[in-house]
Formats: sequence, C-alpha cells, structure tokens
Amino acid sequence: MKKFLVLTTVLTLLASCGSKDRGELVGVKGKKWHPEKPYGMELVPGGAFIMGKADDDLAGVHDAPAKTVTVRAFYMDETEITNSEYRQFVNWVRDSIVRTKLAILADEVGMTPDDGGIGEYAFKDADTANMTVYEKYMFENYSGLGPTGYEGRKLNKDIDLVFDINDYPDEYYAEVMDTMYLPIEESYNGQRTWDVKKFKFQYTYMDIQKAAHNRSLARKDVLIKEEIEVYPDTTTWIRDFAYSYNEPMHNDYFWHDAYGEYPVVGVTWKQAKAFCQWRTLWKNAYQKSKGTAFVNSFRLPSEAEWEYAARGGLQAATFPWGGPYARNDRGCFMANFKPVRGDYAADQALYTVEAKSYEPNDYNLYNMAGNVSEWVNASYDPSSYEFVSTVNPSVNDNNNQRKVVRGGSWKDVAYFLQVSSRDYEYADSARSYIGFRTVQDYMGTKVTDNSKK
Repeated sequence: MKKFLVLTTVLTLLASCGSKDRGELVGVKGKKWHPEKPYGMELVPGGAFIMGKADDDLAGVHDAPAKTVTVRAFYMDETEITNSEYRQFVNWVRDSIVRTKLAILADEVGMTPDDGGIGEYAFKDADTANMTVYEKYMFENYSGLGPTGYEGRKLNKDIDLVFDINDYPDEYYAEVMDTMYLPIEESYNGQRTWDVKKFKFQYTYMDIQKAAHNRSLARKDVLIKEEIEVYPDTTTWIRDFAYSYNEPMHNDYFWHDAYGEYPVVGVTWKQAKAFCQWRTLWKNAYQKSKGTAFVNSFRLPSEAEWEYAARGGLQAATFPWGGPYARNDRGCFMANFKPVRGDYAADQALYTVEAKSYEPNDYNLYNMAGNVSEWVNASYDPSSYEFVSTVNPSVNDNNNQRKVVRGGSWKDVAYFLQVSSRDYEYADSARSYIGFRTVQDYMGTKVTDNSKK
C-alpha cells in the first residue's frame, strides 16, 4: 500500500512538473499568425482627417461640409481593378458553370472517371470508395438537397476544360458546351459567341446591420442570397454618348489583351460587390489548401475610407497630389480627365489609360483622381455628413439605390477630381467611366505618424 502511495505521489509530481502552464491562467494557445500584405495592395494606416470641403463649395452643392473623423487601418488596391483582373473573375464563373453542367450530365448518364470522356468531369463523390469518413457522412446525409439536388457536391477541377471544338472528348461534352453559346442563328462571321447572360455568380452573405438592429432574428433571417450576372456591359461605350462613334471600345475594350491593364468599366455596384465576394472566396480557398488562417473579406471602401486614402495623408488638400492646380510646375497634367471643353485629349489620353499611370499619392495609390470614377460602399444622401459617426463613418442604406462614386473620370472636369467631391449612380447602372477598387481590413491598430505624436 505504501509503495502504491509513493508511486501515485511521484506520478502526480511528474504530471505537475510536465504541465507548461503550472496551473496558471495563460489563455488558449493559438497558431502563430503574422499579417500578410495582399498582393497588389497598400497599407493605409488609420488616423484622423478633415473629411469634406476644405475650401468654398464652388458648385454650391453643400453635400460635403468639413468634419473631423477617424478611420481604422486597411489595405487598398494600389490601382483600380483592371480588365485582366476582372476577366479572371468572369472566367472562373464561366468555368465553374461548365464544370457543374458536365458533372450533372455525367451523373445523369451514369458515367465515372473510369469511363473516360465526360465521365472524367464527374463529381468527386462519384467514387465513394475514396471518400474520407466526413465526406461520406456529408454525402449520405446532405446530397440531393437544394433546388437542383446537386448543392454541396465537389467538382473535379484536376482535369482541364477543353475549349477547342476539335478536341472535345465525346458528344456529351459537345452537348454541354453547346448550351454555353448563343444559338447558331445568332452567330455571324463564322463565329459563335458565349452567352454571357449565363455567367452568373451565386453567393450568400450575412446582413450584419440587420442582425445588430434586431437581435431577435435567427441566423437564417439575416442570410442574403444573391445571383449576379458578372459580365460587364460593354454597350455602355455606345449608350453613354449619343451620336458618337465608340464601337471600337465596345468591341475590344474588355476582352482584348491590348487593354488588359486598363481599368474595368461597365460594371454595376452590385457586380463590384460580387467581385469582392469572389475574391475572398478565391483567396480563402487557397488558404484552406495550405492549412493557413483565412483572410478578412475583400470589400468596397466606405466613403470616408476612400477619401482618407485619396488624400494620402495631406490635410485640407484639393487633390491627391495637393493642389490647388491640376497641372504641375512644368505644365503637365496630373491626372486623366477632360481639361478643356470638348477636348478630351489635351492630357494625352482620349479615353482611359493604364491603371498604373501618372504619379501615385503618398500612400502609393494610383489614379485616386481621374481615369475612372470608383464605386464605394455608401448610399448617397446630401446630408449624410451631418449625422454620420466620427469613428469609421459609414452610410449604406439598402433602401437607397443611389450609390456614391468618387474620384472623377476621364470624361469629367477637374471639379469632380477633387478628393472631397461627391457624385452618385444607381446600383444597377453601368457606365463607361465607372470602375472600382477593393479594400481589406487590417488586423491591428497601425496609425499614422501624426496620430502617434
């Protein structure tokens, strides 16, 4: 009995000595984490600034009275989202739809990867023998749910899609691809065109504002499902300018590689929001594959964030470069806009220019004035500056479809290039002079040097 007591005491002491926290409150040990600057983005440190018109409101709009506010740190795209970047989104949506159609047809005809042809594009769960325990459980309990009966099933992305009609693997594949193009009778010049109205992106998000103001709501009551056609409206180049020959821009601007690094236009506010959702999904899918922590969501900037970033740390400046003039001391224009009545080319740019053109501001952000106006996550209210909070101010009313655009564009006069000027367009409208850039919240409290002092 004494031997047993001694052994128990020794084991207890060993266990106590082996405990890293020694019985103290040390918190849950988490994984090591380091902030990662997203590719193509710049860190905008948080701080306070005077938002609104610092000088006289020459246009007499009275919608931007000066007000001191504070914003938190965030990352922002150094350029407007380009045609090339937005095409990555469009192609992903297109390919996902094609793969889904292929997998569904393979399932309907009972073909698997061993059968070749369309069978190689079958759902990954078609072969239940290679499933993990969790995958098998989810398949047996949740497959067949949803409107189509195929929600939640994994697509096989290991095999490349075939777009050359001479290399289609079988007739089933040809049948699926045929549904993605416009009908034969709508083709001309021997070419068939993608039916871009089928390029639809589906996503779900949580309306946090709604949940915060009515805490009795269940989670399912604040989940919003959206389905958005993602292809830009290229006809804006013609519709925006009556009695004008802009067909070349309509025909080539979005898809041709010559304009790959130019800012995307013809995108609605809702499409810009969908792009943000996709970019988050795309990045976090990669993070998951590497077993690393998810990143914060990409989103449109608030109006205050946009103006703070556009100022580049300069207080009471008229333009991102300071001002009050749109030319430098050598007489060169500082941005792409319409400097003379009827003369769009006086600044050496007839339409848009490449997204990384002109000198960046002090936050290393390009074209925060001119080139294309930019959607922000705000609804336009001429009196909003009067009632917004002074900390991270944001006004976005879901019932107000007039969404704010900032920065001015290639077709605007210098007034709209001012960092304090406000304008709006309707959320479902697309224009040949409106684009966007995204932001991501910074995990921390980095502030400006001025704030530290």
